[in-house]
Amino acid sequence: MHTRRPLRTLALVLGTVGLLASGCSGGSSTTGSPSPARAGSASPSAVPEALEPFYAQHLSWRDCGVPGFQCTTMKAPLDYAKPEGDSIKLAVSRKKATGPGKRIGSLLVNPGGPGGSAIGYLQGYAAIGYPAPVRARYDMVAIDPRGVARSEPVECLTGPQMDAYTQVDQTPDDRAEIAKLSGAFETFATGCEKRSGEILPHVSTVETARDMDMLRALLGDERLHYVGASYGTFLGATYAELFPGRVGRLVLDGAMDPSLPSAEMNRDQTAGFETAFTSFAEDCVKKKDCPLGTGSADDAADRLKQLFADLDARPIPTGDSRPLGESLATTGVIAAMYDETAWPQLRDALAGAEKGDGSGLLSLADSYYEREPNGTYTNLMYANAAVNCLDLPPAFTSPEAVTRALPAFEKASPVFGRGFAWAALNCAHWPVPPTGTAHRIKAEGAAPIVVVGTTRDPATPYKWAQSLAGQLSSGTLLTYEGDGHTAYGRGSDCIDTAINTYLLDGTPPKPGTKCT
Repeated sequence: MHTRRPLRTLALVLGTVGLLASGCSGGSSTTGSPSPARAGSASPSAVPEALEPFYAQHLSWRDCGVPGFQCTTMKAPLDYAKPEGDSIKLAVSRKKATGPGKRIGSLLVNPGGPGGSAIGYLQGYAAIGYPAPVRARYDMVAIDPRGVARSEPVECLTGPQMDAYTQVDQTPDDRAEIAKLSGAFETFATGCEKRSGEILPHVSTVETARDMDMLRALLGDERLHYVGASYGTFLGATYAELFPGRVGRLVLDGAMDPSLPSAEMNRDQTAGFETAFTSFAEDCVKKKDCPLGTGSADDAADRLKQLFADLDARPIPTGDSRPLGESLATTGVIAAMYDETAWPQLRDALAGAEKGDGSGLLSLADSYYEREPNGTYTNLMYANAAVNCLDLPPAFTSPEAVTRALPAFEKASPVFGRGFAWAALNCAHWPVPPTGTAHRIKAEGAAPIVVVGTTRDPATPYKWAQSLAGQLSSGTLLTYEGDGHTAYGRGSDCIDTAINTYLLDGTPPKPGTKCT
């Protein structure tokens, strides 16, 4: 599943990377890792003997070309079950606390994905855009997770191959189109194995959480302070499960529910995007120039579905070598659902498409896929699939299974359901078997953890935040009644004040706190 803000700061929860990313990772990888109980029972300073050389390494900080930031790399075992074997290098960046006030420690941040660059998020937003009192008292820190961006990135396809992949029909109408879609997923998986076979079995969320604990120690912090968005909430919750005694102040914003299997998670997210689209449609039809008409939200949905059907039959020009078909158009609409500030751009893009100009929706789709103007892609989508397909068993293993599930998905979202169901087939051909399973996370013994949920969040439905807060033994739910994906730093003084207070003095919001 892809949980992000396409036009502002990223906040991802990519899920089934597919022709549109739907669903998200929420299991717990177990291969090569100690049981959560065993890891959590250790004292905050205890380190397994085999890992002592890694926890004892020295970080050599250097200027990284971005004013105010330092960068370094740290070594981690490729396989935690064989720490004496090969190691990998993970990229880290920080911006030191500015003062005034006593330094609290390091604050790690992660924007989600999986596959989002935490360093990109740190340098482009968090370390300059988080509230000044927080930046004054914390060293702002990020580590690109293994397999992501600067940390041994997973690679799968060339730019032209990815262009072709994103245009494959995601709502197949016959056996030939089903075979083409399934073949596209198989080609994607084969490309990942060919280009990244060594790291592919070792990019699970549990392994990344263990990397974070190593970084915590190397930074000199007894406890981990952390803000994770979207998929970053699952990463944070996994850390709390593995190391409850080392939990400091954890903010999990746009929360995932780790107890859900892939198929149910994908279906829930499908309903989330329907909720978000309905909110957009209700706003749009009030405007005289709404490209989806000025009737009801249901009328607007029907008109959008007709546009998709028309584009499926006859793609339109974009001014690019790629015409706008149904797949790219759907992705463009989905991209704008993450942040209501993108709604005006979506209205313009839809108006253009109605007139035969697909450039606006193509631009939104490119922002979603992180396609560069020169035709290359970041590794966001590749890492996303690699992590998700490792963390949980696939939602569907055959086209027949998808076909059986279509009614439930289309009920969850008449607009997006069919495409989301087929996108959830993406892990069926994955070359590495999954190592995790869906389960509840309690993290017994952890310090208070703040879980944030947005009532009309498209990518991480509000009920997931409710569920995670209820699972965590020390979880407190903070609610934002509004639109968009995630809540911190999005304009609600109530949300920001509650989170800032928690980060600065450790006091979580009162149970039941709601903000608008």
